[in-house]
Amino acid sequence: MKTAYLLAAFAPLVGALIAGLAGRQVGRAGAHLATIAGVAISCGASLWTLSDVLAGNTFNGTLYEWATIGGLRFEVGFLVDSLTATMMCVVTFVSLMVHVYTIGYMADDPGYQRFFAYISLFTFSMMMLVMSNNFLQLFFGWEAVGLVSYLLIGFWYTRPTAIYANMKAFLVNRVGDFGFALGIGLVVAYFGTLDYAAAFKAAPGLAAQTLPATGWSLITATCICLFIGAMGKSAQFPLHVWLPDSMEGPTPISALIHAATMVTAGIFMVSRMSPLFEMSDTALGFVMVIGAITALFMGFLGIVQNDIKRVVAYSTLSQLGYMTVALGASAYGVAIFHLMTHAFFKALLFLGAGSVIMAMHHDQDIRNMGGLWKYLPITWLTSLVGSLALIGTPFFSGFYSKDLIIEAAHFANVPGAGFAYFAVLAGVFVTAFYSFRMYFLVFHGTARWGGHHGHGHDDHGHGAAHAAPPAAHGVAEETLDDHHDEHHGLAPGEKPKESPAVVTAPLVLLAVPSLLIGLYTVKPMLFGEFFKGVIAVDAARHPAMAKIGEHFHDAFSMGLHAFTTAPFWLALAGVVSAWYCYMVNPKLPAAIKRSAGGLYRLLDNKYYMDRFNEVVFAGGARSIGTGLWKAGDQALIDSVAINGSARLIGWVAGVVRWAQTGRLNTYAVTMIVGVALLMVFALRAIGRR
Repeated sequence: MKTAYLLAAFAPLVGALIAGLAGRQVGRAGAHLATIAGVAISCGASLWTLSDVLAGNTFNGTLYEWATIGGLRFEVGFLVDSLTATMMCVVTFVSLMVHVYTIGYMADDPGYQRFFAYISLFTFSMMMLVMSNNFLQLFFGWEAVGLVSYLLIGFWYTRPTAIYANMKAFLVNRVGDFGFALGIGLVVAYFGTLDYAAAFKAAPGLAAQTLPATGWSLITATCICLFIGAMGKSAQFPLHVWLPDSMEGPTPISALIHAATMVTAGIFMVSRMSPLFEMSDTALGFVMVIGAITALFMGFLGIVQNDIKRVVAYSTLSQLGYMTVALGASAYGVAIFHLMTHAFFKALLFLGAGSVIMAMHHDQDIRNMGGLWKYLPITWLTSLVGSLALIGTPFFSGFYSKDLIIEAAHFANVPGAGFAYFAVLAGVFVTAFYSFRMYFLVFHGTARWGGHHGHGHDDHGHGAAHAAPPAAHGVAEETLDDHHDEHHGLAPGEKPKESPAVVTAPLVLLAVPSLLIGLYTVKPMLFGEFFKGVIAVDAARHPAMAKIGEHFHDAFSMGLHAFTTAPFWLALAGVVSAWYCYMVNPKLPAAIKRSAGGLYRLLDNKYYMDRFNEVVFAGGARSIGTGLWKAGDQALIDSVAINGSARLIGWVAGVVRWAQTGRLNTYAVTMIVGVALLMVFALRAIGRR
């Protein structure tokens, strides 16, 4: 049993070491074979682990004890149960598809071996995170995925925009990780352990505990601090700003980061911590409101994006908001279920976008596409499957998880539930509109490629970079693109071609679970005993899952019933609206843009969040740094400590040198005067006695 766990966790690490340290020796083929073999072994071991867990076998134990300080033990260990096994299978399967896809996508890139080393290391980091049984190992995996994502987002490190994006991701995640570290610190200080099981066991006894001098509930403060970490990793408002800019990395890593790994870490962590969150309605309400804001308002931003990858990126933000709403409703199983279904169809959409980018010679602007369905039949059909799953089409995988999140928000009994229900319901229309806006502009309508245009954008590291990061100047990215010196896209008369099999095969393999997995797994995962004893829910206080269970019969009946519900008609309205605006009457969006110029600028500038951060936080940091430099470094250290001490020594030396004449008669007189003074003082002292 332990052998399978070790293979699942460490096989990707072995592949990463081979590709990273011996990349030149093994060559390109050796690098991708080693890493793909490592991830394939990990995927096989994960599937075996899932079957073993379904057979009733779980594991919670220590592999290695690093140190013991007092009563606190620092260990590396595994907790393998149904939640862990689900995450293991999702992470390794999507990662395997991305590894295979990368062979075709990165074929001409000089950093081929380095890229494979990074994505395999990324997979190892995520596996250590989801398999951990203690907060120390959780924090290690948490920081490791952040570090490797920094390397991957800035993979094309000669491009200023890539360096800006990876630094932005790193800094924003440090904000969330600070809260995460505080949460772990509270667990250590008050629970006296780093082990999950021990912490959960101790929690009820600390329910009435408050933090000194504040009156805040210890459990509430701990949960909110832990969730702030999730806000960074899972890109929740207002710590979402790093994720769209991470599109500067190659498309395969966009799929890996945004589908099944880094951004889902926060969702997994809160689900794992359900015994703690169930004890605080305040924390759950905070989680729900943050998720609702992210689900709705990030979806609005997807409507105005013209970069194909950024449309999908804002879709990811919105869907992460849906998962977070489910967490706030205590529907942790539904959140994990949507995490699983979303991983498949979102990876499919990202890899489909990469296939389109390859066919368009790395032009990412959807305004320069159109009519591609005839030339890219596999990419077109699989992207359609992914889009239908994303908008919650009945019987597709995304329908079951998304519809249940809406129901959970409706039945939730925590602060902010009413707003959350409105947000996720309105988000259905928004999601359908921006998804099929992209679908129609890319695959249908008039072909807008093959001529000179001004909206090119390179995703492949071979072209010139933008002059400066868009957010640094507070202007829309397409404005900079209009002045780009090098344009990408098809030459006049050139036709797009379908991607090679090594690219399309992963699309087909991801399309299958995007279509079917929800239908076959919704009942056993959510209405069976799959998460029994793993996820804790106080049904008396948080009845959402219990009420959903009362209305659920089977997956097929749920799909049929959906045609009479509001989410289906809202999704249909979104698709029809996108079809009318971009296929029937394409002048309408331009007219709306002119009449609602202020609203468009607000959305195009992403609510000016980047500008706000640039002025307030980055500007504030620069001001503080400048003040410390002038007051501390220049005035105190340089002027007082260094130059001041030098001047003092010079003054002392100037005074002392008058007594050091170098003449013998002067020294003799000084000695006589000194002896005389000593005698005077001695005689006076004797006289007093």
